[in-house]
Amino acid sequence: MSAARPRVDIAQRRARVLRRHHLVRGTRLSADDSSGPEAVVRLAGDIVALHATCPPTVFLAAWARIDGITPADVEHALYADRSLVRHLCMRRTAFVLDRDTLADAVHAVGPRVAASERTNMLRDLRRSPDFDDPEAWIDTAATAVRDHLADGSDATSAELRERLPQLDGRVSVGGDKSWGGSIPMGPRVLNMMSAAGQIVRGVNTGGWHVSRPRWSAMEHWLGGPIPDGTVADGHAALVRRWLRAFGPGTETDIVWWLGSTKAAVREALATVGAVEVDVETGPGEWAVGYLLPDDLEPVEPVDRDGFLLPELDPTTMGWKQRDWYLAPHGEHLFDRNGNGGQTVWWDGHIVGGWYREVDGGVGLHLLETIPRRAAAGLRRRAEEMAAWLGPVKATPGYPAPFMKTVSR
Repeated sequence: MSAARPRVDIAQRRARVLRRHHLVRGTRLSADDSSGPEAVVRLAGDIVALHATCPPTVFLAAWARIDGITPADVEHALYADRSLVRHLCMRRTAFVLDRDTLADAVHAVGPRVAASERTNMLRDLRRSPDFDDPEAWIDTAATAVRDHLADGSDATSAELRERLPQLDGRVSVGGDKSWGGSIPMGPRVLNMMSAAGQIVRGVNTGGWHVSRPRWSAMEHWLGGPIPDGTVADGHAALVRRWLRAFGPGTETDIVWWLGSTKAAVREALATVGAVEVDVETGPGEWAVGYLLPDDLEPVEPVDRDGFLLPELDPTTMGWKQRDWYLAPHGEHLFDRNGNGGQTVWWDGHIVGGWYREVDGGVGLHLLETIPRRAAAGLRRRAEEMAAWLGPVKATPGYPAPFMKTVSR
């Protein structure tokens, strides 16, 4: 540690997150103060983006932070107002972003993610005897999709493959292994085009807890083109947003969250004038972190409170170095690939997980002893979640390891 640098300990980090992520009493948003869709848009902007790999996460992340919110409010913002957009961006992960953040993400990480998608497709296409010119096949398929959607029409992935023979290629993977088989390449072309900002997952034809999107041209969906920008400008904008919502964090945290490079992150930190601070990354463990220059003053602590978050929630997945809010429970709540499951929090840190019971209730799986009043409050919150979900029983896409041991 340096005596010249400001110090941000674990207590202060937790207070910042609880306030800025609208997670506890006195900080949560309200659908009564503004329209429900507007509240969801504000929330997405305040915490940069909502994780959308698993469709229920977007809705449950909003429920956890906005009093009075309904699934219809979230759907209205996504599909009627189109003020929120689902997009493949950081770490090849689907997020829901407001329009300004969407533009930043397309410019910052779009080229990198689209190039990665293309490279992965080429690897598989070149292994197949059915594709004489993999590069040309990808280009031809992408052009066919663009042309088909150019008039403002939309289509599911299956419909596009039926209508466009250029898109209907398959490759074999896995050889004789049990998980091997033939997979379509069309959806991967769509993912590449999505990352590049050319097409977008538009109207969802399933319930809010499933993903059955109809693809549209991005420009048509938005009613105009994405504003021009550069990779460097996009990085600076995203790093500024991340520091405001998640800071302080280390270079390791930011590089991981963006899915970018150290060089790009260092340039962005310099551009936004980020200030070095000493940040506590775990009990008694310190590292160099960063804050925005106008955000160095401590924030007021919040009252102790508890809440439930869905799998892959943006708060749970906000940092790579998580000991300050997760330890020692990582092995129970994160899978081997680093995907965080459904979590229970108390006093700014994770204390367990939650799960749906056979009767539709929400059960708690606490991993440490917490005050009796805290446990009672969490049980009440679980009952409120069960009532909000009603008959919807969304199956976790990334179930936490503890779920193998609970009785449901």
